[in-house]
Amino acid sequence: MPYGWVRVTICTPVPAATFTISQQDRREKTVLSDSEIDQAKRTTKYSLASPNHEHHDCIRIAYQWLDAQKKIKGATTKTMPLKHIIEKWGGRYVSESDVEVAAALHPEIRGTYPYFNISARLTEPSKARLSSVSEAFKHVHHERHDPKIYSVHED
Repeated sequence: MPYGWVRVTICTPVPAATFTISQQDRREKTVLSDSEIDQAKRTTKYSLASPNHEHHDCIRIAYQWLDAQKKIKGATTKTMPLKHIIEKWGGRYVSESDVEVAAALHPEIRGTYPYFNISARLTEPSKARLSSVSEAFKHVHHERHDPKIYSVHED
């Protein structure tokens, strides 16, 4: 290249759609193993003196619900009964401790129960997220599920 010339490389932008992951792929990648859950239960900083866990699937239900929510920069200031909302969506008892472990496992969730970095405009997750969770819908909690509390509904 002659002296004084500048090499210019023109990059063609790649459409964002090339990099999107389908909801199905995302769900398959977020199936939590029993060993991951056990490790998180040992390391989670609980708000209660004695944490309560009935089944690993309760944590999986909470994780899927949290995963569907829009993440915001800071913790929400709005107090919401998250455990009750998650129970009604997943049709299974979920403890506050289960939600705390699910939040600790999730790479995008920050904060402490119930002040996580999720939008106050809640997203109703798709029922398909629970297709591999055997304990989902085992209790009557789902009968009290109210889709009207959600601003956004996943397909």
